[in-house]
Amino acid sequence: MNKGLQKIYSEIPKRYELINHLLTFGADIRCRKKAVEFAIDRDGAVRSGEAQKGDGVTWVDICSGTGETVMNLSKQADEKTTVIAADFSLPMLNIARSKPEAKKINFVLTDARNLPFADNSIDLITISFATRNLNTNREILINTFAEFQRVLKPTGRFINLETSQPPDRFFRKLMHLFVGITVRRIGAALSGSKPGYVYLSHSIPRFYSADELSTILNEAGFSKVSYKRLYFGFMAIHKAEM
Repeated sequence: MNKGLQKIYSEIPKRYELINHLLTFGADIRCRKKAVEFAIDRDGAVRSGEAQKGDGVTWVDICSGTGETVMNLSKQADEKTTVIAADFSLPMLNIARSKPEAKKINFVLTDARNLPFADNSIDLITISFATRNLNTNREILINTFAEFQRVLKPTGRFINLETSQPPDRFFRKLMHLFVGITVRRIGAALSGSKPGYVYLSHSIPRFYSADELSTILNEAGFSKVSYKRLYFGFMAIHKAEM
């Protein structure tokens, strides 16, 4: 567990959502909803052959933070679906737990790299705008994705929503300039946490492209990986299956 990151995320939860919405002009809200659309099958649930026999379904939102994505997932869940929000920051989870929509959600304080779930027990894992935090280096990210694969059922699915690198050079430079100017200054001013938004402004331009992240997912053991770029490639949703 990264103690430095844990400290950062304990300092910024109160205005975390507001700052994200302002810095992305609300695009993060729309992207989270789109990620949930990618996660859910047309019949309204991600179901394995076992689940169709009545064993139920389990969805886990990793690095759930203040719960924006998991709330969207919960709205799609039926009575046989268990929805879990997992994060390593208790202050962030406490904000998520306090929301009216949290009644149907189970909350777990855990490290994403060492999940407290049995092998082949989860139908769906989602993560939104937090994979950069797991990317201490490429090998650690591969091992983390392999941990996700460990707990997923053979018919399970992993949905990854994250900032990305636009393939067009002009838009890539524009994104890096925007992040450098706005994230560090505005985020720090509104949150009161300069280290938190210095970190974010540093990590976003250095994260992988959509193609590179697909390769990493393959190296972690996922055999079927696809993605959709959003907002000229500033963000991307990856769908990974066994």
